[in-house]
Amino acid sequence: MTNKLVSIVRTGALQSSLITLRANTSVLERPDRFARAVGAALPYGNGMLAAVAASAARYPRAVAIATADQQVTYAQPWRGSNAIARGLAEYGLGSTDRVGILCRNSPMFVYALLAATKLGADIVLLNTAMGPVQLADVVAGDNLTAVLHDDDFGAALSADGGACAFDATQLQLLARTRSRGWLKPPRRYSRLAILTSGTTGRPKGATRSSRGSSADTVGALLGTVPYRLRDTTVIAAPFFHGWGLANLLVGLGLSATVLTAPEFGAAHSLSLVADHKARGLVVVPTMLQRICELPPTQLAQANTDNLRIIASSGSALPGHLVTEVLNRFGPVLYNAYGSTEVALVSIATPAELHRAPTTAGRRALGVRVELLDELGATIAAASTVGRIFVASRARFDGYSNGQNKEVVNGLMSTGDLGYFDEHHRLYVVGREDDMIVSGGENVYPSEIEELLNSDVRITEAAVVGVDDDRFGQALKAVIVVAPNHHVDEQELKELIAHRLAKFKVPRIFEFVDELPRNAAGKILRRELKPTRSIVE
Repeated sequence: MTNKLVSIVRTGALQSSLITLRANTSVLERPDRFARAVGAALPYGNGMLAAVAASAARYPRAVAIATADQQVTYAQPWRGSNAIARGLAEYGLGSTDRVGILCRNSPMFVYALLAATKLGADIVLLNTAMGPVQLADVVAGDNLTAVLHDDDFGAALSADGGACAFDATQLQLLARTRSRGWLKPPRRYSRLAILTSGTTGRPKGATRSSRGSSADTVGALLGTVPYRLRDTTVIAAPFFHGWGLANLLVGLGLSATVLTAPEFGAAHSLSLVADHKARGLVVVPTMLQRICELPPTQLAQANTDNLRIIASSGSALPGHLVTEVLNRFGPVLYNAYGSTEVALVSIATPAELHRAPTTAGRRALGVRVELLDELGATIAAASTVGRIFVASRARFDGYSNGQNKEVVNGLMSTGDLGYFDEHHRLYVVGREDDMIVSGGENVYPSEIEELLNSDVRITEAAVVGVDDDRFGQALKAVIVVAPNHHVDEQELKELIAHRLAKFKVPRIFEFVDELPRNAAGKILRRELKPTRSIVE
């Protein structure tokens, strides 16, 4: 890493610590609470365990995680995870093991995550939407020795047989029957692996140390998004996904009350915000779209006056949806761009989104972002598309299979293409492998999708490239028509030709009831492509 990059990262780390301290401080708080928090955190360094230890000492009786069926205070998962860790150790699990966590959003996810971390074991967060075959493949491929899971995943895990399985009932029994007293901090820091989205292939575990990297991500997030001590936040994004996890860690570190649900429901999420006067709402874009599609009367009746933050990430946020959210809920929307591998890259504030609805914002604190051309040279000109490369302390250490991302001069590839405008705002135009070369012309699906998605008759649209014997690749648009509307294919072709270019008009239009998505809301583009090539 160059001296310039090292300086940026180190300066960002110091600023991150100061910002986190500021967000975690209140003049209205009794002085002894903060002192207890500092004392409790010291044995654990600056990672996740330190954050939760501090909150458990600071506000032991405050509600930490709540669902419709269960709520726990900060003291409960902290002490309960001590007992679970002791019980798992009796079964032979320890710092040399790799433990999978297969839990939906609930207090049990937090119990399992803390317990595995206190063992010093490496952790893999498993996607709860995976079927038995893919689950078995990931368990075997990532060499998991145990899986901590919700009760109803037992049947799916039985197809594997290669790892010990502990369901929620067993974990709760351990929490009740083993000692909940002080547990010596682990000798080694756990390495946490989050599965890649798997939109183009088999999910891979992206691994990073639990020490420091989580603190850097939290600090970078707090540098722009105004979370504060003892907030009430609704997290609809899945905890096993990087975005949901990052905001969960922010909440736990700020002694917040996190409201969530095992399954997402637009109406339920909105009612949680209204009924509990939540200050924050954490979503992926498809969730935000579903909320905005609720009946107008239902949206109007929901009291969201206390809402100050809608934090969205995980996939592209359409410009028309940005405008709708800002008009409906006010200047509260924050759009974050990042990836499982490089963590947080940039954040767009409400003011920036008002001026430029499709921007990914400005680089996050402690992050260096550069655009490189095909030869690896830096692109300085505004509005020139290049490959997005990032440097930060929070980036991952590598995939669980030993592979890694491309690194150039200390900067890691995101796999995305983008550009900066004259105001240094970043725009992401799509994945490098999503760019379609048709008849010698480079086409970025995102600009066609943005145009189609801005049409009130279209609920959502995706554009992919398919093999073509004449042009190499041809464009295919897959469209979900809005209820009670009709879309004429020829009219769409003329619209795209007029607004963009003739060579950007898809040759194929397919109309479907819904687009295939993974649990994080990303479109599964591989499922939109036909298995045969197109022949004139």
